[in-house]
Amino acid sequence: MPNGICYLVGAGPGDPLLLTLKGRDCLAKADVVVCDHLANPALLQFAGAGAEIVHAGKKAGDHAMAQAAINQLLVERTQGGATVVRLKGGDPFLFGRGGEEAEALAEAGCAFEVVPGVTSAIAGPAYAGIPVTHRAHNTMLTIFTGHEDPGKSSTTLDYGAIARAPGTKVMLMGIERLQAITENLMAAGMSPQTPVALVRWATTGQQKTLCSTAGEVAGAAAKADFKPPAVAVFGEVVDLRGSLNWFESLPLFGRRIAVTRTRRQGGELAARLRSLGADAYEVPTIRIEPAPDKRAFYEAVAYAHGYDWLVLTSPNGADAFFEAFFEIYKDARDLGAVRIAAIGPATAARVRSYRFQVDAMPERFLAGEIAAAMEKETSLENLKVLLARASGADGELPAGLSQRGAIVDDVVAYRTMPETGGAGIQRYRTEGADLVTFTSASTAENFQSLALPEPKGVVYASIGPVTSRAMREQGLAVGLEASRHDIPGLVEAIVAFFKKTHSNPHLDE
Repeated sequence: MPNGICYLVGAGPGDPLLLTLKGRDCLAKADVVVCDHLANPALLQFAGAGAEIVHAGKKAGDHAMAQAAINQLLVERTQGGATVVRLKGGDPFLFGRGGEEAEALAEAGCAFEVVPGVTSAIAGPAYAGIPVTHRAHNTMLTIFTGHEDPGKSSTTLDYGAIARAPGTKVMLMGIERLQAITENLMAAGMSPQTPVALVRWATTGQQKTLCSTAGEVAGAAAKADFKPPAVAVFGEVVDLRGSLNWFESLPLFGRRIAVTRTRRQGGELAARLRSLGADAYEVPTIRIEPAPDKRAFYEAVAYAHGYDWLVLTSPNGADAFFEAFFEIYKDARDLGAVRIAAIGPATAARVRSYRFQVDAMPERFLAGEIAAAMEKETSLENLKVLLARASGADGELPAGLSQRGAIVDDVVAYRTMPETGGAGIQRYRTEGADLVTFTSASTAENFQSLALPEPKGVVYASIGPVTSRAMREQGLAVGLEASRHDIPGLVEAIVAFFKKTHSNPHLDE
């Protein structure tokens, strides 16, 4: 039987970009991923397509799996020869019960490794503009948990030691017991005027921060209905938030944005929006499948060297063409002297990733501009053009090329199929969005087929005129359209739109 291994991976505090490189590498090679509730689901994009995903996370009052069952699962899968990733919020060894899981693996003779993660005890305050240490204020940091083993007959927290300790105190997992904890700390000597900050869903676009004092924070939290998960920071460093609050000052902070993309492509746009503070989540509406007539497509690819131009209209089309090409041929020179036109910088970048040069790229995805860009190289009269794109694409582009004298073969390189389920769709149903992005006609068409409720005040954003036309045909009002028809252009348009709209209801929820 092959030897398995279990990686206890810290998922970080919430922002998927705070996952370590080693953690990402472990996910990529995992056969089984066992997830905590606090591990951001977006991290699963780094797992292989065939990985088994087990949701075993626990939250207050709702345990998907008991800890003993989780330990047994890790041991059984590892002993069975699998590469297992136990994905745990924050750091696995900081109040995460990772030590217990490591003990279970060690006792069973299983190979395991610990991959530390960024802890919310430090990252949470940092994203709220609060440094947990500062030379002018303190030289000591105390981290304690407010959620102890319910089986213990008495607390093991030494409130006197915590209250007397100089410097910053950070509490994890204690928001539901905040009243009792602050009363115990003040009874042990902590000043009621001690500055306190609560940071909820830290490092994500859902982050919320509440500032108060030790004597009043429990009441303020109850009044604001401030719920876990959150960290609490006690100490003078909280007052630095006024000048160091960088994350909540980002241009898209708190804006809830649904990204409708293919399951394969959603990450780039969502990541760019999150980097600007948005609460961006993916709602995959389509998935990419091979061409329904594979033989016809492969015959066109095999004869591609006989064309004067190859036109690719999307990264998906580029992938489909070159993956088929390298199945047929082993040498890139077999493509011959065909020129390549790419629609947009994302498609051009995908072409270049296969080590081919792009000869023409229009600034906008309009049939006339595509043909004009190609004619800068040579007249299209009587030239043979291979157009490889999705099934069901409209006829404007081949018609425009034909009007200029080109002989066009329009072949189906792939097809888009609707997605009907997933966490993103469920979140949209329950939480809605301030803005929804559309990056192709098919995303708009399939989004409408889901019959999702329309949130109050939602804005629909388009990447360009072709997508806008499809949106209008589907009854979706185009609230904004990118002037540059690519992902960076769409992000710029979204930032400019919200810059004009200063109010943000989520900041006061």
